[in-house]
Amino acid sequence: MSGLKTLLTTTAAALALAVCALPATPARAQVLDIATDASPVGLDPHVATSFATFIVVSNVYEGLTAIEKDLRISPALADKWTISPDGLTYDFHLRPGAMFHNGRALTPQDIIANIERIRDPKTASPLSSRVASVKSMEAVGTDTVRFVLSAPSAPFVSQLGTISIVAPEAIAELGRKPVGTGPFMFKEWVPDTYIALDRNPNYWDKGLPALAGLKFHIVPDAATRQAGIQGGTYKLIPVADAATAAALKGAAGVKLLETQDLAYSLVGVNTTRAPFDKPEVREALNMALDRAQIVQAVYFGRGVPGGPLSPALASWALPVSDFPCYKTDAEGAKKKLQAAGVTVPLKMTLKVIGSLPQAVDASQVIQAQLNKAGFEITLNVQEQGKFIADWRASDFDGFVSLNGGNPDPDDYFGRTFQTGGATNVFKYSNPALDKLLIDGRTETDPAKRKPIYDAAQKILACQGPIMHIAYGTLFAATRDDLYGFAPMPTRSLRTLREAKVGK
Repeated sequence: MSGLKTLLTTTAAALALAVCALPATPARAQVLDIATDASPVGLDPHVATSFATFIVVSNVYEGLTAIEKDLRISPALADKWTISPDGLTYDFHLRPGAMFHNGRALTPQDIIANIERIRDPKTASPLSSRVASVKSMEAVGTDTVRFVLSAPSAPFVSQLGTISIVAPEAIAELGRKPVGTGPFMFKEWVPDTYIALDRNPNYWDKGLPALAGLKFHIVPDAATRQAGIQGGTYKLIPVADAATAAALKGAAGVKLLETQDLAYSLVGVNTTRAPFDKPEVREALNMALDRAQIVQAVYFGRGVPGGPLSPALASWALPVSDFPCYKTDAEGAKKKLQAAGVTVPLKMTLKVIGSLPQAVDASQVIQAQLNKAGFEITLNVQEQGKFIADWRASDFDGFVSLNGGNPDPDDYFGRTFQTGGATNVFKYSNPALDKLLIDGRTETDPAKRKPIYDAAQKILACQGPIMHIAYGTLFAATRDDLYGFAPMPTRSLRTLREAKVGK
């Protein structure tokens, strides 16, 4: 009996220890319910331009490098890399153990196939400008991919952090069934209802992710999202507008997180359509805007009037006081239009992306401001898919939307404003700016790059095709038992790989 007693006692003790160890299990077993405001327009990361897509796929895919929440560049699918002294040859060593969600190991040929797809004009990828300097690619052994550039590129390593690596064999169904290497893998998509992701059991970063999965609920109504997080139906609202954030401040059981957003509100114009081909007309648009009023009315004061670069890029962005056209002057705008030979009022239709409440709210304030300054504005609020299609086709006189930002000035300026840039839907061309952007890209000394981008900002702020309006505070709302998640200025949800429910 004493032996049996000892056995029973030992077994009971072991069970007690097992029970004590159980708190880690629910964290791993938890599927995180997320409320997002719009359904993605496809899940192909090489052609997507919407925040709704990016929010979902930022945990399905990875790049050779990664952009961290403090905007540092870190290793991802490449665990290390070397750069030749002349800045033309980059060797990226692939991380051991990295594999696609279909179980196949990542190879150098996969990286090459992805870059070739992005460069292919048939893909029409908005990312193509970021790899335009790649002259050649080759596999070096079984675990290294070599890039040879046509000219040095200061932002190349950071730009690779924005290029998702997909399984080439899955490309045919990529828009609906993504296959990447990330911490979560695609499970199902019920249109306009939810997208579910499962934990990747073979993720290269062992022990991650801590969650069993992610479920993105498509909840267009802000009040419903707010009620859902307060009631515990949802654990996370990854992007909360300023009004929702104000309502949730101090709410029981809710944490409000914030960071400086790289995304900005804007008015964009097609410079091939008269009279928006005239720099004076674009300057008049800038002069007509009262950015401070928009910050108060749309951002509830939690934003700043913004120029071509976000204040989050503290070492690059110029203060708006450097841009004379930012001083609101309705009468001056009228005179500027008349001097350009424009009949006042200038009739103009602004297309507005209807899936972004901030853009809709901003458009109404912008309409009122411009109508006082020699314009006659008509708003055309469009559903997301139609807006994006028109945007890609440059089918607009002007539009109001939100655009994302990037850690390096060239990530934004090069593809958006350089002649022929991949997202230069404005058809803007300025030889002086083109030269500045080429010089800024090929100069690797940050101290020498700074004055180049200062000059570029001064050109773009007042006479470029975009009237930059404001950069808001980026809010995220979580339940108070969600740990490890932090909002990122890029709006990526990459930090969810480290998140868990309960300590």
